[in-house]
This record gives sequence, C-alpha cells and structure tokens, in this order.
Amino acid sequence: MSELGARASGQGRIFQTSGDQHIEEHHHHYGAGAGGPLFGRAVSPSTGGGPTAPDSVRMPLVGRAPGILRDREQLRETLGAAVAGAGGEVHVVHGMGGCGKTALAYWLFNEAVREHGRVGFWVNASERMSLRAGMLAVAGDRGAATGELAAAAAGQRAAADLVWHYLDHSTEPWLLVLDNADDPSVLEDGAWLRTSPRGTVLVTTRHATSPLWRGPGVSRYPLGVLPLDDAAQVLCDLAPDAGDLESARKVAERLGRLPLALTLAGSHLAHQLLESWSMDEYDRKLGEESTVIVDQGAAGRGGGQSRQLVGRTWQLSLDTLAEQGLPEATTLLRLLSFLAADPVPLSVLVPVARGEVTLGGLEPALRPEQLEPTLKGLIDHSLVELVNVDGSRCVRAHGVLLDSVAGGVPEGRRAIVMEAAASLLEAALPGEGSDSPATRSRLALLTPHVTRLLAVAADERTAILGVRTLRQVYESGDYAAALALAPTVVESVRGVLGAEHRLVLEAEHLQGTALFRMGRFAESEQLHRRVLERREALLGADDVDTLHSCAALSQPLDLLDRDEESERWKRRALDGYRRVLGEDSREALFIWCELIEVLPQLRKEQELAEEGPALLRACERVLPPDHPTMILARHDYAYGLFEFGRHEEAEPMARQVLADRIRLQGPDHPLTLSATSLTARITHALGRTEEAIRMMKELSEHRARVLGHEHPFAAHDRAWVTTWQAAGRG
Repeated sequence: MSELGARASGQGRIFQTSGDQHIEEHHHHYGAGAGGPLFGRAVSPSTGGGPTAPDSVRMPLVGRAPGILRDREQLRETLGAAVAGAGGEVHVVHGMGGCGKTALAYWLFNEAVREHGRVGFWVNASERMSLRAGMLAVAGDRGAATGELAAAAAGQRAAADLVWHYLDHSTEPWLLVLDNADDPSVLEDGAWLRTSPRGTVLVTTRHATSPLWRGPGVSRYPLGVLPLDDAAQVLCDLAPDAGDLESARKVAERLGRLPLALTLAGSHLAHQLLESWSMDEYDRKLGEESTVIVDQGAAGRGGGQSRQLVGRTWQLSLDTLAEQGLPEATTLLRLLSFLAADPVPLSVLVPVARGEVTLGGLEPALRPEQLEPTLKGLIDHSLVELVNVDGSRCVRAHGVLLDSVAGGVPEGRRAIVMEAAASLLEAALPGEGSDSPATRSRLALLTPHVTRLLAVAADERTAILGVRTLRQVYESGDYAAALALAPTVVESVRGVLGAEHRLVLEAEHLQGTALFRMGRFAESEQLHRRVLERREALLGADDVDTLHSCAALSQPLDLLDRDEESERWKRRALDGYRRVLGEDSREALFIWCELIEVLPQLRKEQELAEEGPALLRACERVLPPDHPTMILARHDYAYGLFEFGRHEEAEPMARQVLADRIRLQGPDHPLTLSATSLTARITHALGRTEEAIRMMKELSEHRARVLGHEHPFAAHDRAWVTTWQAAGRG
C-alpha cells in the first residue's frame, strides 16, 4: 500500500487500498502552431520561457493515484455535479493542513477529465511565483503565443488578464485546480481568482475566512478530520499486516483522525526494517511519549494543532532512520525547515558533500560522507521527494512538515541551524555580475529560500544575504523579479537594522533602480530622492553610497525630460567618483557614459566632441573590450554623433554595439533592444527608409511582446514607425 505524496506547501496526502498504482506522467509539448513552448510551473518567470519542465499543469502532480478516497461522499456529490454542469463557478475547499483537501481535488480532477471530458489544469497556488508560472502554463496550453507569455512572465503586462482571456475563449470546457492557496493574498494580488462560463475552478486552502471566498459565484466547503471508522480503515489499507480494525481505531483516535498523520503512520508501520511494530505497539509508543500534541490533534482544533500532530508522527520515522545509522536525517530536515517549501536545488548541498562548506555546531553533525544516504533515507520514508525544476534536480519537503520541524527546533539550537542555512545559501548564490540565463534561473530557485530565512531567522547576517540576493537579481537583468523581491527585503532588513541603516538604504536604492528599469520613472525619482537625502545626512556628501544615489536620481530625471537637472546630478556623481575612487574607476566611467548620453539633449555639441573620444580612450585603457561599460560608452557616443547629424560616423559604431549586445546578452535583453532602436534610427537618417521601417517594426513588435504595449519604450517605437511611414507617403 502507498500514500499520495504531497506536492507543495500545505498539501494533504491521499491514501489507496489497491496496491502501488503509479501515475504515468505525460508531458505535453506545444510547438509554434499551438502557441509556443508550455510555460510549466517550474519555468522561472524571470527567464520568460525555456524548455518545458518535466512537470505539467495537465497532470495533478501529487505522486501516486489513490485506490479509495475515504468519506467525503456528500461533498464529492456536490463537486461532481459542478464539473458535470455548465461551469461558471468557484468552489473553495478549506480545512487544516493535512485533512485531505488535495486528495479530494485529485479525485475531482480525474472525474472531470475521465467522466465529463473536461480539460484539467493543476496549479500550485501556495506562493506568487508558482501561481504565476503555473497560470502562464495554462495560458500557453489554451493558445497564448510565446511572446505574450514572455511579456507576462517578465512582469511587463497584466498576466492574470492574459490567462483569463484564453480561459474564457477556450474551445473546450475545463477544470482549474488551484491547490494550496493558503495565503489568499497570492490570488488577490493581480485578481487571479475569477469565474468563467467555460469552466469550473476548485481552490484548496487552509484559510477559511478570507473575503476572497465570499465573492459572487464562490461556494465554500469546510473539510475536517475523518470519521473514526474511515480513519481506522486508512491505517489498515496502508499497513494490513500491522493489526486489526480495532487496534487501528485506537491509533487513529490518538492521531486525531487527520489524514496526513494517518498516512505517515501507516507508511511507517508498513516500511519498518529493523523492528516490526504492531498497531498496538505503535499505540503504546505514542502513549509513552504522549504530549499535548496528540490531544490537540485528536480534538481536531485548527491548523496549528494539526501541524504539531504531524510533527509527532514524522519524528517516529526520524527515530527509525537514526536507528538505521542515519541520525543526520533530523539535522538535514531541520536545515530544510528554515528554507521555503519550494524545491531546493541539490547543488545547494553538493559543497557539503564535497567538504567545501562546513556546517559547524549542528547536532548530530552533518558529515559529508553521510549526506547522500541521509537524503535517500528521507526519500524512502516519504519525508522529502525528488523533483526536477527547469532541468535542475531538487529536493522538496511538505510545507506542513517543514513548519512542524522548524517549530520543534529547541530554542537554544535555532541560531546554529539558521547560521548553517545561511551558509548554504551564501555558497549557492552565483557569482556577482553575471546576467546569463543560467544565472537568472539559479537565482529564481534560491530567492524563495532567502526570503523564507529572512522571515524565520532575521538578523544582520540574513539581512546581508537578502540584500545581496536582491542586488544579484537586479544585476542579472531580471528587473521584474527584482522589483517583486525588493519590498520584502526592504521590510525585513528595516525590521532588523532600523530604517537608517546603510544596508536598508541600499535595498531601497535597488528598489528605485528596478522601478526605473520597469518604466515607472516618477516613482523611481521619488524613492531615489528620499534615499539620497537620508544618505547625505547620515553618510556625508562624498560617501560612495551618496554618490550612487546622485547617479541613480539622474536616470529617471533624464527620461522625465528634466535634462538640465539630470546633468547636474550626473556631474556631481562624476566629480565625486573621480575625487573619491579615482579618474579611471569603473563607477566614474559608467556615469561618464550616462553624461555623454544627456549632452545631445542639451545641444552641447562641443562638450560631446571633447568628452566622447576621451571617454572611449579611458575605457579602452582600463576595461576589457567586452566589459558592459565599454559597450555602453560606444553606444552613448554613437547616439551623440547621430543626434548631431554625424550619421556616417555613428552607423558602424552602433552596429558593432548591437552585435556585441546580441552576442553577450541575447536578443531579448533590454539593452539589446535599445541598441536595435538606435541602429534603426541611424539607418533611416542615412536614407535607407524601407530597411529602417522594417527594423523598427520588428523592434516594436518585439518590445510590445517582451515589455508590454504600454511600456514607454514600446510606445516610442510605434511612434517612429508611424512618423516614417507618413513621411514616406508625403
């Protein structure tokens, strides 16, 4: 007999009675004719696409199929009638963690697909990233184009509107399961929860009273523990040789008749190696170590008690692992409990196995040679599972289990476990300054764990880790992800260090730069101005961070057409960098590039003629040819030459910049799109109008897909095309 393993945070387990019946997982791939590649749940929204992940929203990714679903007959009848009907409703099943909500959803999914011919979709709604990526997968399945998905995944257009447009226009009726929606704000932000005449929505959640569940077309159903006889039968289903129904009733009652606890207990009884406990012996074991946890679970009061009950159950499995020579299982599970319920890349643990990272102070110690057998032991006892996310092998534990484990870490040991978890993440973060797709994918996997560690163990070290992660996400070019992450980091770090700490100001500075990159120029200016004022007061006018704020403030001012003010801040930053860091410092060269860009807007041709060549010589002297600042210098000088009518000089430089951008950063990077725009305008100025219109049309369509139709740069592209076409007709 086997259990239906949970798939993500807060998910229940399902039980079967007809032996191990494994789901055969079918992967659905869609070519260009069907809207491009599927954006599976494991695709990072920061990358906007990539190869289809092994898991699919067309399958309920919960492990094994149940043979019998105990109890729930009345609710099954109600939900079965809903998927047999026309649709247009939302059904919310709520209850404590582990009470079988996912088991019920799995049954309804199969009922809808097999009996009523509906298309089934299964999306993990436990947090924003998995919900967003999963819903985009649904849109891709229903026909959304690759460009539309990329724009929505990058955060440049209303993703929920895109998804529901394609759901509303689906040619087939559907069932959409939003599993583990334990934080209703995840659905509320962006208005993800809607009704549609083409389908039925089922939400599983621990949250019973959210106003979101009280909207029009939404029905709510509480789900509690099992009746005693059904609960006892679950244990007999899973461990038929461990005792009779009467013995099972006693164990079931002690375990509070909670499905997840019953499933873990039955699995423990069925898979013992060193000892063979009967159900009566298992009951006596629980009695000898009886705590208020068991009583609370038996009373069935609330999610917090259920989590503690589960903690008592999994501890027995950990005891068995310790008896088998793997006491490190407890240590590893405690480490994972300080991270998120999201998949943890196995590469995070590799440095420990190789002895490259030492995690001191843990008890029992996590010995390198024991790491792999410990992982295998946790997997064998259904405490963790292996998953593949976007090509990365990961380990994932159930969210309820992790919460229980974290709550059971002795107060005197919490700081040690936190330090070890922080060490793992610090070593796992990619090197700074990289903006490759692989870097963005790795950061997308690690970011939830950094934010989780900030939430459960916030101190100066984790604050530094949070700001470092935010900085790397921004520098990787994933500006939408940086903007989404910034408020969480700012709030957490401010709570630890106080509003005026240098690190808090850095986090707010990064938030301001992300706002600028996302086209929210006025907000960026306001935030940078506030940070600048505080930095100048606290750190002084010549502190490097203050100079960073001067440089950052100049950027939105430039695009808000306040060119003179922008130039003043750029010159102040440039003078300060030269004075504090040196004439050839990279900071000075970078802001010098930006100054070159604003000079044509102020019609300062003589200054450009003097400073442009000087900038190029300085960059060539101290920077490698492919350094981002070197390429930026060429771009900005070519722009200045173009603005002053020196088109023949500008063209070869602009085309070289475009080629370098494509080679180093790919065709979709925002800076590549800017280089394309400049090259098209120079081409038009040289009289090659048809070529220029073609280039700008392609750019306009590309930017609209990637950035969204409303982004200022996309609007500018469309305006150029319209102007050139009108001039040609005239």
